[in-house]
Parts: sequence; C-alpha cells; structure tokens
Amino acid sequence: MPINISPDLPAYQTLINEMVFVMSADKALKQDIRPIKVGIVNLMPIKIETETQILRLLSNSPLQIDITLIRTETYKSKNTSAEHLNNFYKTFNEIKDNHFDALFITGAPVELLPFEEVAYWDELCKIMEWSKSHSWCAIHICWGAQAGLYYHYKIKKHPLSQKMFGIYPQTVHDPNHPLVRGFNEVFNVPQSRYTEVRTEDIKKMPSLKILASSPLSGAHLIVDKTNRQIFITGHAEYDRDTLKNEYLRDKEKGVQIPYNYFPEDDETKEPKVTWRGHASLMYSNLLNFCVYQETPFDLKSLKPLNI
Repeated sequence: MPINISPDLPAYQTLINEMVFVMSADKALKQDIRPIKVGIVNLMPIKIETETQILRLLSNSPLQIDITLIRTETYKSKNTSAEHLNNFYKTFNEIKDNHFDALFITGAPVELLPFEEVAYWDELCKIMEWSKSHSWCAIHICWGAQAGLYYHYKIKKHPLSQKMFGIYPQTVHDPNHPLVRGFNEVFNVPQSRYTEVRTEDIKKMPSLKILASSPLSGAHLIVDKTNRQIFITGHAEYDRDTLKNEYLRDKEKGVQIPYNYFPEDDETKEPKVTWRGHASLMYSNLLNFCVYQETPFDLKSLKPLNI
C-alpha cells in the first residue's frame, strides 16, 4: 500500500532507501481511488523514529493511505524540533472536523504517572471520545492501550515489580479472527513497559476479547466486539536496535538486560529480528479486514461507536 506523505518528512527518504512504497501528494492526486485516511496521534518523545516505524508497517498492503500526523497542544515535545512539528503535524483542533478510517494512538513514557496527572490527559480524553464518532477504528499501542482501556472501560493499570522488557512469545487464542489471520500459533513481540493491565480485569468486560497473550507478559492483543477498538500492549513496530538503545540508555539506572533479545544475553552481539513478519501481517490484516472491508465509502456517514 503506497503511503502518501510529504517528501520532506524525514521518514520519506528512509523508507525510499528500504524500497518501501511511498508516494508524494502530487502523484497520489492522479490516482482515481478513495485512499484510506489514517491519523497518528504520536505521543512518543522521539517522534521521527516512531513515525518511520509505524509508516513502514502501514505501507505493506495494496491500497493508498493518506497520513495525518497529530500532536497534543497541551504538551510541547522536548525531543523533537518545533520546526518538524510545525511542518508535519496538526493539532487536534485543526483536524477535529475531519473523519478517518483509522486512528492510531501511540505509547508514551509516562506509565508510572496516574493517568490524571499526565499533562495532556484531558486533551487525550477528548481525542478518544471524538474517535468514537470520527474514526471507524481506533488502535491503541502500549501506554496508549492502557489509556484507552482505562478511559473506555475503567480498567486500571498496575505497576510491575520490574520492567517488562524484551521479546516475548505470544499465543494466538482465536486463529479465525481477521486481525490474526495467517499468524503462527506462537509469535514474538517486543515489550517495554513498567505497568500492566491484568487479564482478569479484561475478562470481566463481556465486550472485550483477548486474541493473543503470554503467561510472561500478559494480554497482548485485545479487541472489542465490533473490531473498532483495538488495544496492543507491545511494540510490534520496533526496529532491531530499539530495545538495545533503551537498554544502553538505562542500564546504569538498573534496568535488566532485555529478555530473549541479545543472543546468549550478550549485549555485544547483534539482536535477531524475530517479530517483523507478524508485525507486517498484523498491520496488513488490520487495514484490510478491520478497516478497508468495513469502513463506509463516505466517512461522514460513520455511525458513532457506543461503548
């Protein structure tokens, strides 16, 4: 799926070099199709890295996608330049009248804070509420998944005794669900978090279903009965060195070596990528079966989601 992004976006040249199918706006206008509209609420501090990782996975399907990058107004990023944000991002107020096929809400390094103490919590709540009527499908990643489960279902997060950090095998519980169609029975996913949502709390909600989980890292893929709310507790989008860079940054603070990541737990050896195939398949399934096959042609006719 060609993703329609500005050629000035740093991710553009990176993806071109990787032979990923990207397209400029000028070329996209010549195609007589209705592109999928995707918004990405990027809460991560290093926004360019996260943009590139998610765009790489979104490109792996045969349709055209228009991307809108969204930032919060109530918190100004300290790790991404104002120039980059002003050039490539919209605020919620600028896009609140738009409609999307899919809206992604990323993680953020604020897990140990109560939700209500996060600087942009009120704004994020507005976005999550708005998404029920302005986006066919909302996909919540890592802390974004915990935030979404808390906002929509009052499911609390809980601190872990140590960071959930590494590559964890997940077992598929419903192989017939479209989101995991074609998956192996067991697949790997990077995890990097200090808190969790508990399986027993999710199972109390009759409208939620756990599609994949691990006895080590808990629930990983959670969907509502409409497939319009998706919660992903891990980081399928991570690059080979993302966990390595986090480990080298934090190991003097006492963070443990990532589980099942470095060969023989030797940090001098290059990690093997064991999650990329399933990551690509999940995003492809998401866009095709949960979005493209279901969303109305006229997005303004979206029926609000009742939770």
